[in-house]
Formats: sequence, C-alpha cells, structure tokens
Amino acid sequence: MAWVFLILAGFGEVAGVFSMKMASERKNILSFLALVTSFSLSFFFLSRAMQELPMGTAYAVWTGIGTAGSVIIGILFFREPADWRRIMYLSCIVIGVVGLKAIS
Repeated sequence: MAWVFLILAGFGEVAGVFSMKMASERKNILSFLALVTSFSLSFFFLSRAMQELPMGTAYAVWTGIGTAGSVIIGILFFREPADWRRIMYLSCIVIGVVGLKAIS
C-alpha cells in the first residue's frame, strides 16, 4: 500500500506544480485553494508512504514523479520545448525511479 500512497503523493506534487502555474497566471482564490489542497494531499500521502518505505527511496521517487510529471505537463499544456535533450534527461529520471522501485 505504501507504493500506492507514494504514487498518489507524486501525482499530488504534479497537481501542485500545475496549480502553482495557474495561480501565478490567474491570481484567483480557486487557483490558490487548488494549490494548497494539492500540495497538502501530496505531503499527506508522502508521509503515509514513509511509514513503510525508506526515507531516501520515498523522497527520490516522489521528487522524480513530480519532476517528470511537471516536465510533461509543461510540454503538453504550456508549450515548453520538447527537444531531444529534455526527453533524454527526463528518461534518466524515469529510469532512476523504476530502478529504485525494483530494488526496494
């Protein structure tokens, strides 16, 4: 169950970063509430995952999901560049997260 909590925490991190972008652009209360809620849920699920998983693994996977997800969201929704170098380094992050899952 800890891995499910960790994946939920990672998705909460991605939602938080997306909400942060929206809050900086729209500056309304709903965007701010989405920002606070998504990061709060992310931290809640991360803390639940850390009850069973090693701290280093949980934190690395959480930040990996957040980083990779944020890059993908940026490419898909905010027209950020998707050149081969970004994709290559994004792949390194994903490979690292999969590797940590495989040895934990």
